[in-house]
Amino acid sequence: MKTRTRPLLGDWEWQAEAACRGMDSSVFFSPAGERGPARRRREETAREICRSCPVSDPCARFAQASQQYYGTWGGYTETERRAAARVRNRK
Repeated sequence: MKTRTRPLLGDWEWQAEAACRGMDSSVFFSPAGERGPARRRREETAREICRSCPVSDPCARFAQASQQYYGTWGGYTETERRAAARVRNRK
């Protein structure tokens, strides 16, 4: 029997090298009701971690390709990814 599935390990291997691996996800994902200065501080903390991450590029590409609606991925916030998607969709 032939299957159309393929191994997914290659799609996820980059995560093993991520600077955020094992960290509390609340640094990257907004708690309910978070706004204003608190949100900006948390997002900047996440971006700082992403800046030093050796796999921030594949992380950002993964988030865009899989349409991750929430959180900071590869140094880009959900707002930044949505804006980039709108620009791409206009083309």
